[in-house]
Amino acid sequence: MSSPEDRLAALGITLPAPMKAVANYVPFVLSGNHLFVSGQVSAGPDGLTLGRLGDNMDLAAGQAAARLCGINLIAQCKAALGELSRVKRVVKLGGFVSCNPNFTSIPQVINGCSDLMVDVFGDAGRHARSAVSCPVLPLGVAVEIDGVFEVS
Repeated sequence: MSSPEDRLAALGITLPAPMKAVANYVPFVLSGNHLFVSGQVSAGPDGLTLGRLGDNMDLAAGQAAARLCGINLIAQCKAALGELSRVKRVVKLGGFVSCNPNFTSIPQVINGCSDLMVDVFGDAGRHARSAVSCPVLPLGVAVEIDGVFEVS
């Protein structure tokens, strides 16, 4: 079985430098055998993915934004652990989607991140999850996702 790093390479994903905190919190906390990663926003090599689902973004754009959040979650895991093979399980993701009240495909947006976790970590990437809407997110981003990981 290939490593998570090998799977990322096969997917053509290069992890970015982990994002720094923008307020009074830390990007991650390692406590016992759990890694808690603070909310990661939809930011990629071209900058922040700004917008609001149902207004100026469609489902596909939202899923792409959620995938960026997933990449940033994995980058934080790598920074915390050194090797992604230390991730034994993706335990839970909490997804937040900026959208108008008529947009109801919130779970499908967060699938952009969930699918990536399974692609990178295999069955260990299957997780519990919440997916909620909100009128606005920090910095005006479209999606923010936090995560809990079981680690060795």
